[in-house]
Amino acid sequence: MSMEWFNRVTGELQDHLNSICEKYEKIGHVNINQGSKHPRIEFFIETETDERDYFCTLFFDPYNEEFYTESFDLSLQQPTRIILDDITDIVEAVHESFHEFMDVDSEYEEDDETDELYLGEVLDQEITLEEIDVEWETPEVTAFQIENTVEVTYQFGLDTTNGDGVLRRVNRLWTEDEEIIEDESTFTFSKEEASTIIAMIASHMESMTSYDEI
Repeated sequence: MSMEWFNRVTGELQDHLNSICEKYEKIGHVNINQGSKHPRIEFFIETETDERDYFCTLFFDPYNEEFYTESFDLSLQQPTRIILDDITDIVEAVHESFHEFMDVDSEYEEDDETDELYLGEVLDQEITLEEIDVEWETPEVTAFQIENTVEVTYQFGLDTTNGDGVLRRVNRLWTEDEEIIEDESTFTFSKEEASTIIAMIASHMESMTSYDEI
């Protein structure tokens, strides 16, 4: 196990990013976390309320001495790793994630100014699933289950009108009378948003609490 490659990259990465992107140099920040099994480098911008919006996380495998990013393969229904072999690949991955994040953030601001719906807004008010034409790409997949108590499933599809992704979540609860109560929610998101959503979730998985830990 060696941290030499990790230390070399963290020492040079900020300078490389600043030199190729003036916008990143002005607002981009980095946080280095070595306290986990796989150390990580987290990139973020600060909001007007002094909160952090993360747009990219690089993980480092000290045993194989390689950097990687995490994604989720919807067709295989499993997480995947994208290996970054050298400093050029690493810089390009962060740089691309930064601009994808900024482009999506700009879309949100435009929608707010025109009182339009945000991309990815939860469809729990006036819009229902029946009002969009969805072509389901996956069956209903069980994400969590306790027999005869609770079940949570997800299903991924595409909005046939604009190609946006559609994620449907169904929460089923069993009552003491063995009746089933279903709570369904759906949200849409663009292709540009998908990588940001995945990266934000992946970078905070270790901080989340599982059901068994409650």
